[in-house]
Amino acid sequence: MNYSAADVKRLREATAAGMLDCKKALDEAEGDFEKAVEIIRVKGLKGITKREGRQASNGLVIAKVQNNYGVMLELNSETDFVAKSERFQALATELLEHLIESNISDLESFLASEIKPGRKVQDIIDEANATMGEKIEVRRIAVLDGPAAVYLHRTSPDLPPQLGVLVQLSKDAVEVGKDIAQHIAAFAPSYVNREDVPAELIENERRLAEETARNEGKPEAALVKIVEGRVTGFVKEVSLIEQAFAKDAKKTVKQILDEAGTAVKAFHRFRVGQ
Repeated sequence: MNYSAADVKRLREATAAGMLDCKKALDEAEGDFEKAVEIIRVKGLKGITKREGRQASNGLVIAKVQNNYGVMLELNSETDFVAKSERFQALATELLEHLIESNISDLESFLASEIKPGRKVQDIIDEANATMGEKIEVRRIAVLDGPAAVYLHRTSPDLPPQLGVLVQLSKDAVEVGKDIAQHIAAFAPSYVNREDVPAELIENERRLAEETARNEGKPEAALVKIVEGRVTGFVKEVSLIEQAFAKDAKKTVKQILDEAGTAVKAFHRFRVGQ
């Protein structure tokens, strides 16, 4: 054997390939590191189609606000080993920079766009599939044009951020924007306000509330009031501005925004794998 354990470790760090694959590549390359990298890349490229059916449920969320223009991206991998590798995180940064420069807001167009002359985003991702030996994919992107705030949260200290929130405000308010983004991260609202909640969702909730109340044996005369109370509670739960503010439960999010002279126009919340 004309290579050391340190060589295997170095190759694994450089490619994010498995230990056994690194050993085989070094054996085949007779210890030549660069040749071993190429072997892993070639074998990886051949295996991309085999990886299509795998679940990429690990990864990271990365976001950036630049000149009142906010972008966020979720990049997935199969294992947390790859997710915390420098190579994977560098790829995420490269993709995010292209996203903020390209002014593209839908995923399909983003993947088809040229990140380098003659090379599309999907080409870069396919190459990452090859060199890292796992299914790598951009799951979703978000773009908000206007005063924006961002918050990224690490669910584990040894992993990159796995939860991200991007918020668009009607008027720039840096501290409040960050506070609202943190609130969204913690309380996971689905809509900005009650007017955004789909009517069919409310009707379904009303039906469930009535069934539940009847199963609980509530008196017929009180059903309407009980059902509407539960529906109102549901709407408040999923509507951001009606929620009790995380840092001051005596106030609603709307009150905090009003005091700052701003409002939330839109938001996106990404949680890896969800």
